[in-house]
Amino acid sequence: MEKVHSLKLQIDWKLINIISQIDRFDASWASIEKREGQSLKQLKSIATIRSVGASTRIEGSKMSNEEVDVLLKDLEIEKLEDRDSQEVAGYFEVLDIISDSFDEIEINENSIKGLHNSLMKYSEKDQWHKGDYKQHSNSVEATLPDGSKQIIFETTSPGYPTEDAMRALIEWYDNDMSTHTLVKCAIFIYEFVSIHPFQDGNGRLSRLLSTLLLLKHGYKWIQYVSFEHEIENRKTEYYRELRHCQAQRPNENVTTWIDFFFDALTNIQKQLLEKLETKGTIAKLSPREKSILVFIETNPGCKSGQISEKLDIPSPTVKRILSDMVNNKLIEKFGSGPGTNYSV
Repeated sequence: MEKVHSLKLQIDWKLINIISQIDRFDASWASIEKREGQSLKQLKSIATIRSVGASTRIEGSKMSNEEVDVLLKDLEIEKLEDRDSQEVAGYFEVLDIISDSFDEIEINENSIKGLHNSLMKYSEKDQWHKGDYKQHSNSVEATLPDGSKQIIFETTSPGYPTEDAMRALIEWYDNDMSTHTLVKCAIFIYEFVSIHPFQDGNGRLSRLLSTLLLLKHGYKWIQYVSFEHEIENRKTEYYRELRHCQAQRPNENVTTWIDFFFDALTNIQKQLLEKLETKGTIAKLSPREKSILVFIETNPGCKSGQISEKLDIPSPTVKRILSDMVNNKLIEKFGSGPGTNYSV
């Protein structure tokens, strides 16, 4: 058992293997980036929408990715009247700042407070505390499906305890040159969430800081896939791991949290590769195949007969193309017999 910062961590072959796996992917990223230029632009804009939507939904927003997309395409700050829209606009702005300027953003208290200030910029109810450490206690709560709240864990007390804890965290982060950067990122995020230094917005800011830290350490692929969406899909597990480690505070063993964090990263690496493979497959489709794919995208649940009739393509040809597309994972097949239908 190793001591890292003020925490305990089991460094074993499983952990070393997963770090190697993430780093191997990272080593091949430069050549992927050169090859996939145009596809990556599309993936980045999709990832941005998913990240903004997922991270604000984790905290209780009700906006779907489609609604987020519409809002961001026609963003008029003076018209942001509801809280969900205000939070989406703030999250989008900080993600944009990080994407454009991660190299220049230092990991210090002023930068973190500045990012929090931008995150809360459009939220009317948060004007009194944006950019400043908390003045009142703020335990971490999860919003359950029925709308009720459940306390996950208690956080660091406001005032000097929070200031001291943040100072100690940043000092450790700056001075520890022996811990692997991925472990440092995961521990920094765990400690930030545990301290919960701001009155509100800590969960959202912790996910933005995850992206910032990974980008600063050269993991550039993180901006083309949504880490936030992965956390949203595993929200129960995310809170469970935080609670499990927090229960032992102080000097807790954070091995299971690190495992969760790294598993989420390897998962989104796989998703990114699959998306790039799909983009490559689409690029190779014939005009007729592309027209079928577009028809299915705009008419989910359609049947082969409808496709044949609307696009004036012989039925046997449509069936063969559909079969190929299912095999290449471009579309999904549902039902059987006369009820068989297709969606992207």
